[in-house]
Amino acid sequence: MSGHPGNRGEHVVGEHVVIVGASLTGLHAAEALRGGGFAGRVTLVGAEPHPPYDRPSLSKRVLAGRMSADSTGLPQRQDLDAHWRLGNAAVALDRDTKTLTLDDGTALGFDKLLIATGTRARRWPDTAEAALTGVLSIRTRDDALELQARLAARPRRVLVIGAGFVGSEVASVCRELDLDVTVVERSAAPLAGALGQWAGAAAGRLQRGHGVDLRTETSVFALEGDADGRLRRVRLSDGDVLDVDVAVVALGAVRNVEWLAGSGLAIDARGVQCDPFCRAVDTDGRPCDDILVAGDVACWPHPLYEGLLAVEHWDNAVRQARVAATTILHGAVRAHTALPTFWSNQFGVNIKVVGVPGRADQVAVLQGSVERAAFVAAYGRGGRIIGALAVNTPRALDAYAEMISSRMSFPPDLNAADAPDPIRVLDLAVPAAG
Repeated sequence: MSGHPGNRGEHVVGEHVVIVGASLTGLHAAEALRGGGFAGRVTLVGAEPHPPYDRPSLSKRVLAGRMSADSTGLPQRQDLDAHWRLGNAAVALDRDTKTLTLDDGTALGFDKLLIATGTRARRWPDTAEAALTGVLSIRTRDDALELQARLAARPRRVLVIGAGFVGSEVASVCRELDLDVTVVERSAAPLAGALGQWAGAAAGRLQRGHGVDLRTETSVFALEGDADGRLRRVRLSDGDVLDVDVAVVALGAVRNVEWLAGSGLAIDARGVQCDPFCRAVDTDGRPCDDILVAGDVACWPHPLYEGLLAVEHWDNAVRQARVAATTILHGAVRAHTALPTFWSNQFGVNIKVVGVPGRADQVAVLQGSVERAAFVAAYGRGGRIIGALAVNTPRALDAYAEMISSRMSFPPDLNAADAPDPIRVLDLAVPAAG
C-alpha cells in the first residue's frame, strides 16, 4: 500500500485519501498527490459551501472594494478527479476502523487521512453581545461580504477589537474608506505579540498618523445594542462610551480540533501535534502512518526553534501540504523545515517577516531607517538570529533567511552601506519557547 517507506513509488488505484479541509492546504495537498502520480480516490471534505479561496485577500482587497469575494477562488492547476463534499463538517474520527463521520451522518472510510481543518475566528465571549447586529469577525468569504456591505453603508464609527495583523488591516481599510475607526488593544502596542513592543510602538505611531483612534492598554467592558438588537455603543475600560455601528472582533484564531476529541491524537489549543513529516502524533507520542496534519491546525517541531511551532500563514500552508502529500506517497522521506514567512499591507506600508520574531529576547535595526519607514530589523534569542522584519524593503529578507537557517550569531555583522551608526541592540521581554 502506498504511503509506507517500503513501497515508494507504488500508487495503488484502490486507495482512498480523504482530506478534511477544502482549503488552501487541502487543495495544494490534492494537487501534490495527483502530481506525484497518485491514481487512487481523493475526497475533499469542507465545512464551508465554497470551493477553496484565498483568505488573505479578504481583509485587504475585498473589504476595500478592490476585489469581489467571488474573485477570491483559488485556481486549480490540474484536474484533480476528486470527490468534493462541501458544506459538510467532520464531527468524529475513528482510527481503529479508519472512518470519518460527517455532520450529515455520512461515514467515510479511508486508507489515508489528511487533517487540514484550519482555524476559525475567536468570537466575542459574551453570547448576547456577540449576537448584536453589527458585531462581526472576518475569517470566511461570507464574513468579508457582510463586513464589506456594512463599511459601504458608511457607519458612524467602526470599532476594531484587537490590534494584531487582521485588526490592523481592517483599520487600514477603514481609513482608506475615510471611516472613523477606534482600535482597542489590551497590550501596550499593536502587533506586539508577533513583532515585539518595539516594532509595535512604531506601528502605533503609523496608525495614529493615519487618523486611527488607537486605545492601547484598554479593554472593551461592554457592547450595547438598541431595542432591535443593533449595536449602538461600546463601553471601554478607560471610561469612554463611544457611539459605534460596527464592531470587528479580531482576537485571534481558534484551531478546529474539537471534532477530534476521543480520537487518541495529541491535541491542545495549539492544534494537532505532528512530526516533521506531517504524521499525526498520538497521545503516547507515536506518529500515525495513516493520518497526516498540515496547515493552520498543525503544530510540529522545527529544527531551529524550541518546542512546537504553530503557524497561521499562507506560505506555510502550501509547503506543509506538499510535505504531507509526499509522506502519503513515499513515507517519511521529506521533513517540513521551511522557515515561517508572512506579509501584510497596511497604511501604505509593506511588512514582511521571516522566522519567528515573537520569540526573540533582542532586536536591532541593521539596515535603513525607522523614521523613514524603510528598514530591516533582526531578532535574536540566546545570541542567535531567529527572525527578521522588513518594512518597505521586502527583497532584503532572502539574505536574512539564510542567516537564520545557518544559525548565525546575533546581531550579525553585515557591514551594510545603509546600516545605522551606531547599531543599537534592544532587549525585549523574553516569551516562552512554546
